[in-house]
Amino acid sequence: MRWIWIDKFIEFTSRTSAIALKNCTLAEEHLHDLYPDFPIVPHSLIVEGMAQTAGILVGEARGFKEKVILAKVGKAVFHRLVRPGDTILFKATVDQLNEQGASISGRVECGSDLVAEIELMFSHIDQNLSGIKFPEHNFVFTEQFTELLNNYRLQSPVSL
Repeated sequence: MRWIWIDKFIEFTSRTSAIALKNCTLAEEHLHDLYPDFPIVPHSLIVEGMAQTAGILVGEARGFKEKVILAKVGKAVFHRLVRPGDTILFKATVDQLNEQGASISGRVECGSDLVAEIELMFSHIDQNLSGIKFPEHNFVFTEQFTELLNNYRLQSPVSL
């Protein structure tokens, strides 16, 4: 089973930007692992949430036909801790998108507070690793990831 670190999309503009929401609760066992007496969301999981948000944005831009992987964390600057009870927003913006991959600027916010600034690079491994055999099925974008986007689209009002 794959671990999904976003609960839902609240905005999604194809090829441009996405905002995903995550509710952090004491029910999540991993919040107790780092500091048992002071539960926080590890920074690595905040980067993971941004990577999932941005990765779906990048994959959707080409119809999920290619396998998109996180190639590089260019920057990850953290400004405050995230604790149980916090709701965070992952705000991803496409800086550059082409056949080889994409670069994304991200902000993580909790209410009016800036939690983190994150820059990510993604690679379309189908395009960049010629000659290396990967499974035919898209092992990156499982039903769980595409379901998040489909749920957003089902709940969003249709623009006329």
